[in-house]
Amino acid sequence: MPNGAETRSLVESYLLARIPFVTARTVERGRFLEILGELAVARTFDVKVHTLSQGVRDVRTRQVLSDDKSLLGALDLAGEMFQSRSNVTIVFTDVQNIGDDNEVSRRFADLATLAEEHGGCIVVITSEPVWKPLQRLGMSITLDLPDVDEMRHEVVTFLRHYEGAIPIEWGPAEFDQAASILSGITKIEALNILSTFVAKKSIAKADLVALTKAKDSIFSELAGLERVVLNPDENRVGGLDGLRQWLDRKRPLLTADLRSRGMRAPRGVLLIGVPGCGKSLSAKAIASDWQLPLYRLDLGSVFGAYVGQSENRLREALATADSVSPCVLWIDEIEKGLAGAGSDSTGVTTRLVGQFLYWLQESRARVFVVATANDVRTLPQELLRSGRFDDMFFLDLPEPDERRQIIGIYLRKYLSVPVPEELVAELVDRSEGFAGSDLHAAVTEIGYEAIRVGDENVPFDFYLRAFDNVVPLLRSAPERVEEIRQLRDRAIPASGRTRAQEKAGNTRRVVLG
Repeated sequence: MPNGAETRSLVESYLLARIPFVTARTVERGRFLEILGELAVARTFDVKVHTLSQGVRDVRTRQVLSDDKSLLGALDLAGEMFQSRSNVTIVFTDVQNIGDDNEVSRRFADLATLAEEHGGCIVVITSEPVWKPLQRLGMSITLDLPDVDEMRHEVVTFLRHYEGAIPIEWGPAEFDQAASILSGITKIEALNILSTFVAKKSIAKADLVALTKAKDSIFSELAGLERVVLNPDENRVGGLDGLRQWLDRKRPLLTADLRSRGMRAPRGVLLIGVPGCGKSLSAKAIASDWQLPLYRLDLGSVFGAYVGQSENRLREALATADSVSPCVLWIDEIEKGLAGAGSDSTGVTTRLVGQFLYWLQESRARVFVVATANDVRTLPQELLRSGRFDDMFFLDLPEPDERRQIIGIYLRKYLSVPVPEELVAELVDRSEGFAGSDLHAAVTEIGYEAIRVGDENVPFDFYLRAFDNVVPLLRSAPERVEEIRQLRDRAIPASGRTRAQEKAGNTRRVVLG
């Protein structure tokens, strides 16, 4: 995709060639006008710009040429200029309804013909489609959002003005990371964010975390994704040593510059396993530990009643995820949204699968996907092949040492008094076959009783009864647990143990806290 320098080169060539009609596709009107202004000065191009607020003015002299600020008035003035002089370029910035056959589109077509006869050039800045017969009279150019290199240049240039005036702790590595974080937004949005940091009269290395949060706030109201508010104290995970070590290796690569090696940033992970063993909690913990915004994509809500609606909704949601990157995208129970491809009569699911797979494979945005599933057998096999997710991990019921860790996390969270070690050991023994969610439910009941009678007044028998009253999935639906465990060989044990070690035990190691 063209960056600013490439766009500038194309614009210059089109103006030199006197292309009669040029469509500039961009959401950054100001940035494109900056490019035109630089060219007007450097190459002495005669460029006029029309805006509804100022009318028609000369780019170099800034002189206003007409009191009529309307679009139709500007079109009339452009026609007069083309007939009276040559090599004039007129730029229109506020054009509506140019995507179909109407009076405005036909007026532009007539003006483009006149421009061709007199060596004139019309430039229309828009983010909307243009009527095809009109577009075929000229050329089209796209100014994308600043790429990483251009964003780094803008960040360095902006902060250079404040060197010596405020302390700036950023070095080359921090500038690289800042550029990576700010990619996906406009130049003016990036500079506005940096201005808020300058206003506090210092630029610290720790501000990189705040930079991510500031960028995230720009997209907080966008449709298509649900923003998940994170509380680090509520997203602690016990166990999962293998998964956590794997994530520790991936984290620095998410914002590293990998272009010289022709590699993309880590794409994500698929978590499968027994319900209640921390798959969803792990998604929250990853975003919390990595200090990145977390967005949840509910594939079930993507489906619409009208033809093409589902595909458009998914496309918009994924485009939003690309825009807010770097971020973590959480897709919970992915099998419920993508299962059944090829079997539905409308073909909607199949098209959604294809669209999602293409994005997963081709998008270069720094979006780390955490997808969870209880049963991957219903998922399209092409989703599971290498190159989609970086790896797939299996989460099983926690082993005794993990249950001790998880119970300890919740006891410290919900009680204000220490619990004797021998009591904790008894709770670990009584929780054989518990999932992480079962442990949470049992300790929560103890916490409620502590609120009612006081922490010091909860009898030890109540602790034991709270655990005895829980009926874990392993007891209520043992066949379901065993069915899910048949998938162990398809994934890496999240516990960090080898597959042989996993098979050797009666219960499996894993999860939450």
